[in-house]
Amino acid sequence: MSEFASKVVVITGASSGIGAATAKELSKQGALLSLTGRNEERLAQVVDECKKLGAKDVIQVVGDVSKQEDLERIIKETADKFGEIHVLVNNAGLGLVVPIATFTLDQFDRCFNVNVRAALYLTKLALPYLEKTKGNIVNISSTGSTTYAFPGCCIYNGAKAACDHITKAAALELAKSGIRVNAVNPAGVETNFAVSAGLTEEQSKALYAQQAKLHPLNERNIKVEEVVDAILFLASDKATMITGSCLRVDGGRALTGQ
Repeated sequence: MSEFASKVVVITGASSGIGAATAKELSKQGALLSLTGRNEERLAQVVDECKKLGAKDVIQVVGDVSKQEDLERIIKETADKFGEIHVLVNNAGLGLVVPIATFTLDQFDRCFNVNVRAALYLTKLALPYLEKTKGNIVNISSTGSTTYAFPGCCIYNGAKAACDHITKAAALELAKSGIRVNAVNPAGVETNFAVSAGLTEEQSKALYAQQAKLHPLNERNIKVEEVVDAILFLASDKATMITGSCLRVDGGRALTGQ
């Protein structure tokens, strides 16, 4: 039996990409899932798939993590349903490609609200439950936090750098409560993320083709399943003494400095 069987796992940004894939893998292991996303139709599809894959129980909380009331509702509805929380996966992210010369403060605020504020506030809200279960938190960051920068990615790179540092600061602060906090930092993963960041389908394909060449190991992009493996490792008892870590899943890209 998997160690995740009957454990309550909250996953934000669960309607697609890494979040959806993480939910499906945990379903196979019999977890209890609280899944959040903005797209109600896609989220419902993921919930149905999770039930078919063996999730012990699944609830969906449609909401926008940039909104305080939705963040509070995520934890409240999870606690009302399950009574406890063992793992919080702060996966919801927002890409943004916009030049410094033309960005707006609204764009800046939304990028930081989704990538940084939401993760920290959910950590606060989940804290009483994680203290009781000696649970843990996995934040989904990016190698863009430290390794590379692209023109137009100043705000996004800054947000992911902040994500890394709140991961480390939270890990130190919460260690006394027995709560571990880690991050997973993927390089290029082929999802719909680039399109959501404002690129066209054609631009997205070109970007992923370019990024693949920057991964020395096999010169290919990272598979979603490979990121999920890292998330589940950090959330598991196999990582009992790992906290404050930012685990790169990048095919060696950081070694090239690109």
